[in-house]
Amino acid sequence: MSRKGRAPPASADGAKRGILFLEDGSIFEGQGIGASTTTAGEVVFTTGMAGYPESITDPSYRGQILLFTYPLIGNYGVPAIDGKDAWGLPIGLESREVQPRAVLIRSETSPHHWQSALSLGDWLRKAGVPGISGIDTRRLTGVLRSGGVQRGLVAVGRSLPSKEELRKALGRAPSYTEEELVREVAPPRPIWIKSGKSHAPAVAVLDCGCKASIFRSILQRGVDVLRLPPGVEFPERYDGRPIRGYLLGNGPGDPTLLHDAIESIRSRPKQRPLLGICLGHQLLALSEGATTYKMKFGHRGQNKPVLFNEPKDRGYILSENHGFAVDPASLKGTGLVPWALDPDDGTLEGLRRTDGRVMCVQGHPEGSPGPKEAGFVFDEFLRRVKSA
Repeated sequence: MSRKGRAPPASADGAKRGILFLEDGSIFEGQGIGASTTTAGEVVFTTGMAGYPESITDPSYRGQILLFTYPLIGNYGVPAIDGKDAWGLPIGLESREVQPRAVLIRSETSPHHWQSALSLGDWLRKAGVPGISGIDTRRLTGVLRSGGVQRGLVAVGRSLPSKEELRKALGRAPSYTEEELVREVAPPRPIWIKSGKSHAPAVAVLDCGCKASIFRSILQRGVDVLRLPPGVEFPERYDGRPIRGYLLGNGPGDPTLLHDAIESIRSRPKQRPLLGICLGHQLLALSEGATTYKMKFGHRGQNKPVLFNEPKDRGYILSENHGFAVDPASLKGTGLVPWALDPDDGTLEGLRRTDGRVMCVQGHPEGSPGPKEAGFVFDEFLRRVKSA
């Protein structure tokens, strides 16, 4: 930690320095990587041990400063940013952009992998995103677990602002819950992604920043995807084709700010099957009259336990990235019943209607990065889509 009120000194060899200033006054220092710039955001941590390229490109991290608790990040580099699969989706990434405003790690390792096109530091620099290596990530994680996530300001460069300058800059930054971050990651208009299968049924996806792996999970099962921006009315037909089901995808920010999306879900054609994932789980609950709350530090990582009551008392490990949750006490009168819970803290992890036509999960059943054992959620949803 730096001395009272002083900026950290520039290193003798001119190397970049990095500093994180938290709103509680804590300061963490390290080596600057990535871009030389200053940025503010909500500081959150992920417990994932792998999958850092997927995490850094997950649109749900938009507006946040992402801390990796695993100490060695970067060992397999970053895949080619312009790589794409048969559907035009990025390979090894969840989007084509670096989504967090800054990245915090204990140690950056040199990449050694045949698919590596860039190092982590070079990737961040090209994207204009700052990062800090060499900070005490264990202590920082303890601060966030004890006091909850909080706003922070990251500065990277050869000379850095003083503590007072950092405090003033952070004070001018908006709160995470005030920012409508979905606008930055949602598509500007409806977009088709065709599976390539003849006579494929079509599913409309509310795209608030949906991960590529969610689209891929639908396309691999022989279903065409229509990406819809938030606020667009859910169609029964589009381009002359019947829409057989609806999926509400993941995305960043406070779900209660998405009034247009909530109204679109509320007024959708009710006879079609519907699946919500992550933010979509929260939006579905809000559209039915339930409420959400901000968690102390959220669930972020690929190692989150989830206990489903259907299939009967089955436990799964899911990839998760959320800082808001649905209040189970608010479900009365909504027609939704609990489907899954987190056995560690009791967080509501899934909802469904008793007829099975509507269901949603807080975790990511496609599990990228992470395990894929919860793919049965897609299978059940698409079985109903194909029979609709």
